[in-house]
Amino acid sequence: MSTKSEVLKLLEENKGTYLSGEELAIKLGCSRTAIWKAMKTLREEGYEILAVNNRGYALSKENNVLSEEAIRLGLNKKAVRIEVKREIPSTNQYLKQKGIEEEYEEGSVVVAESQSAGKGRRGRHFYSPGKCGLYMSVLLKPKKTAQESLKITAAAAVAVCRAVEKVCKVSLGIKWVNDLYLGEKKVCGILTEAVSDFETGDIELVVVGIGINLKEPKDGFPKELGDIAGTVLKEGEHVDRNLLVAEIVNELLEESEKDGIPKEYIERNIVPGRKVWVAYGQQERSVFAKQILPDGRLLIENEQHEEEILPCGDVSLRIRRM
Repeated sequence: MSTKSEVLKLLEENKGTYLSGEELAIKLGCSRTAIWKAMKTLREEGYEILAVNNRGYALSKENNVLSEEAIRLGLNKKAVRIEVKREIPSTNQYLKQKGIEEEYEEGSVVVAESQSAGKGRRGRHFYSPGKCGLYMSVLLKPKKTAQESLKITAAAAVAVCRAVEKVCKVSLGIKWVNDLYLGEKKVCGILTEAVSDFETGDIELVVVGIGINLKEPKDGFPKELGDIAGTVLKEGEHVDRNLLVAEIVNELLEESEKDGIPKEYIERNIVPGRKVWVAYGQQERSVFAKQILPDGRLLIENEQHEEEILPCGDVSLRIRRM
C-alpha cells in the first residue's frame, strides 16, 4: 500500500478528527515530508483535507470522494477486491470481463464516478453523469441455474432498498422487474448479467450492476428522462457514498445466499393494482397488474379480461400515467 493510501485510510478511520503530521509519520514509519506530499496529492484528487496549525490534518465529514479505503471500512467481508474508477464505459462490462479472464473473487466490486456507456435492460443506455450518482457492479458466484437468475435480481433490489433506507433514511418501492422508485419517479436501475455453463445450465458468475440517482445533475436530466427520473436526495441533502456502497455489498452478499424470491421483494412492489404498459417482443399493450407470484413472475389481466402470467426475461413494463 502506498503512503497516500495509508494516509487516506487513517484519515477515513478518524474522519473529522485532526491528526498531526508527526503522529501520522510515526504511525506509518515515514517522514513528515512524505505525509505532506500525500496530503497534497489527495487534495489534488478532490479530497477535502482540513489543516490547522498545531492540530494537524483532518478529512472533512462532508468529503464524498469515492475511495477503496473508505468503502472497505464499511464492509463486513473485508478481503474483497475493490476498484474505484473516475470514468469507465460500463462497470458491468469491465467486471464481467475481469471475472472471466482473471477470475475475480465473489464480492469484488467496481465503482465509478461516471460511465460513458452505462448499460440498461434490453440494450438501453443508462444515463450516468458524474458527481450526482452512484454507479457500481458486484460480482457474485451463486450456486443457481440460469433459470433462477430472477432470484438474484430480486435479491439485489431488496439489498439496495435496505441499504438506501439505512444510509439515506429513504424508503424505496420496487417496480417489477428491476427498477426502484421514490414516489412516481425512478431513482435506481439494476441490471443482472449472468455467465453460465452451456452444457449444465449452471451459473458460473453473475455481475449485478446498480445505478442510483442521488441528486439531480447540474443542468437537469435529459429531456427524455425529465418525466421519469427522480433522485434519492432532496436539494442540499448529503450522504456518505462510500458507506452506501459498502452497505449495498453487505446486504447483497447476504441476501443472494438465500433461496427463493424475498418476501420483501413482493411487499415493496408498486406494480400490483395498477394499469401498466407491457412490451413483449414487438408488441406493446395495456394490462392490469394483479399480483407478484411467489416465483417472481407477474400475474396480469389482459384486454380480454383473461389472466396471464408474464416471465421476466424479455418483458419491459412501465407504469401508466393516469
